[in-house]
Amino acid sequence: MGYWLIKSEPSKKMWGAIQKKGSKGCFWKRVRNYQARNYMKQMKKGDQCFFYHSVDEKQIIGIVQVTKEFYPDETDDSGRFVLVDVKTKKKIKKTCHFKRNKIKS
Repeated sequence: MGYWLIKSEPSKKMWGAIQKKGSKGCFWKRVRNYQARNYMKQMKKGDQCFFYHSVDEKQIIGIVQVTKEFYPDETDDSGRFVLVDVKTKKKIKKTCHFKRNKIKS
């Protein structure tokens, strides 16, 4: 099993959308970063991902599980980007803030 970090801006409300879909899962959409696309192509069904809220929050808020391996993103006219489907596995009760846990050297 693989472990990944996936992120979303809180304003996109992806965590809520994924939770609403329940065990069916929801696609991880509109990723337009080549490195992220390459990682998504490596994800396997059953892999787990920390769900990270970026921008102002900078915190892990939950864990999701890959339910469907990569397939073409129909919203991408270039044909270069992909989707994976994920479902919520667990909401973290005490979120992990990156600012608070940053290692000082």
